[in-house]
Amino acid sequence: MSGNREDGERGAAGPCLEIACDESGSDGENLTGGNTDVFAHAGVSLPLAEAASAVREIRDRIRSPAEEYKANHLLREKHRAVLEWLLAPEGPIHGRARVHLMEKTYFVVDRAVSLLLGDPAEAAALFRAGHRTFGEDGWRVFLEAANHLLRVRHDGDPVEAFYGTVDALCGAHPGTDAARILERLAATRFRAEAYRTGFLDGPPLIPVLNPLLPAIVRTAALWGGDGRPVRLVHDRQNMLTPDRIAWILEAARQAGVGLAGVRLVVARDDARVQVADFLAGIARKIASDELNGRGDPALTALLRPYVDPASVWGDVRSRTLLTVQVSGRC
Repeated sequence: MSGNREDGERGAAGPCLEIACDESGSDGENLTGGNTDVFAHAGVSLPLAEAASAVREIRDRIRSPAEEYKANHLLREKHRAVLEWLLAPEGPIHGRARVHLMEKTYFVVDRAVSLLLGDPAEAAALFRAGHRTFGEDGWRVFLEAANHLLRVRHDGDPVEAFYGTVDALCGAHPGTDAARILERLAATRFRAEAYRTGFLDGPPLIPVLNPLLPAIVRTAALWGGDGRPVRLVHDRQNMLTPDRIAWILEAARQAGVGLAGVRLVVARDDARVQVADFLAGIARKIASDELNGRGDPALTALLRPYVDPASVWGDVRSRTLLTVQVSGRC
């Protein structure tokens, strides 16, 4: 299939800055039981020729027989020098690439608390206190119940399971800051039931738990926040239907971002998207290592200039290490 189809194109005054995008760590709506704990969405501003040159250089240095290179090629220890070259201040993408990170479990808590309480600040407070108060097992049960409640597809009665979990944790940890927030959640069953009832008419256009769509809007804002119109060239995704692209364009417009369009391509046909794929996969792995206490200080320092300071990050220590300016959601 050719990469020439354009979706959601909209005219804009002046020349557009074209940003190539890709993601890493997508598990759909399964944010607590998937294969990764961080979602990353990268955008690069490179001319096609320069991107193709960077991909050729990576291939020449790694010399793998693989037909299509991915981030895991660069993340192998034997190719550490290639990874450092790509991210270094003298490398081909420095100052011309950004990556937005989402800590998946925090994203679940943020979405659940925002939906049920309309109070994002309580999500940050619960995330900080939950693991410490409920312990590893109790916190995991809560996260899974919240994820199950918000997912479009589900088994059993996710409302009953969620509020049963909330009641049990409140009873086991009375008087704690975390239990105080759960007591507020316990009184929101009617909102949860209304949310689930909405699915009777079919799945929503914008799933609450899918991180890709808000990440694309944020990537557009990173590059178009100064009023310059931008157009995104994105790896083709089943999630990016024409209706959802229209939503992205409208969400960007409401945020004051001049997003002129979203064009879908096959990644292997556009070297710029391949470079975005490299950065997204690399950033996801480095961020995950920091989150789990096994970070590599040298790689973290190399990644830091690329990380969006408004990444959705609940782990304060990791966020501090990963961003130049501590200004995430938590």
